[in-house]
Amino acid sequence: METYTQEIAESPVGDAGPLPVLGIAAPVPSAGLGRRWEVVRAYVELTKPRIMLLLLFTAFSAMVVASGGHLPLARTLWTMLGLALSTGGAAALNMWYDRDIDAIMRRTQRRPLPQGLVAPGQALAFGIILGVVSTLLLAVAVNPLTAGLSLGGFLYYVFIYTMWLKRTTPQNIVIGGGAGAFPPLVGWAAVTGHLAAAAGLMFLIVFLWTPPHFWALALFKNDDYRRAGIPMMPAVRGERVTKRQSVGYAVLLVAASLLLYGTGVVGRMYLGVAAVAGLGFLILTVAMAREQLPAVKWAKRTFLASLMYLAAVFIAMVLNVHA
Repeated sequence: METYTQEIAESPVGDAGPLPVLGIAAPVPSAGLGRRWEVVRAYVELTKPRIMLLLLFTAFSAMVVASGGHLPLARTLWTMLGLALSTGGAAALNMWYDRDIDAIMRRTQRRPLPQGLVAPGQALAFGIILGVVSTLLLAVAVNPLTAGLSLGGFLYYVFIYTMWLKRTTPQNIVIGGGAGAFPPLVGWAAVTGHLAAAAGLMFLIVFLWTPPHFWALALFKNDDYRRAGIPMMPAVRGERVTKRQSVGYAVLLVAASLLLYGTGVVGRMYLGVAAVAGLGFLILTVAMAREQLPAVKWAKRTFLASLMYLAAVFIAMVLNVHA
């Protein structure tokens, strides 16, 4: 959760270097409704909508749990809107900064900037505007803590992950995964005005889920990452080390999910789902790490299993919240 993360179906990079030069595009010629719709779709794509939905889902789940199942409607809508703008703005700035490597990788060559649908300067302005508007909106319509946490996740993803870690270390996903774990904190703070141990555990669940999920994705696209010079774990340390470390994070992930029950905010049904889903995910990751499966087959199974696990755990939170 590409942390604000890399994507659920698309994840989080070449040698570190100076910021790309700001580009200013010529005005888009009037070419009819079709061309305008293409530009609109390009701006929507800049926000990485699939990642946005995942982040909003974890934030909403935290709001349900924090409120005991009694969500304040207006505050929920303002929070979802503000967080959507924040995650979308961070994604746009990620695409602006990474446009050089996006043009190299097959997986990202059809993004708006490599395709010339949006100019670099326009993407930069779009991302900054969304970030500023989201922060002001959350501060006024929700509360300052929520705005501060949302801004923290925004800055973490743009500066710490995108501009620093992504191109310099195979631990980019591990450390950078914190960005994608901010939404549960945002959701909790929006309802209560403060943070609690349960919110911290939800943050930890998403944080620990990120490495096995995105390392599996990286194995899918290992050649792509090598071509772009991105130091993802499979490309730098190899398949065997990646599998072993994925198992380690899976163990910690399951433990964190079970600890949430101890805070008293969720019931026994959640505990049962978290235990069964966690055991299944652990068995699968351990078995696949021990088997001599081709990297792509291992990656596909682990990637899908991680998605099903996260969905099961957060849905169980929502369905078995303690009032």
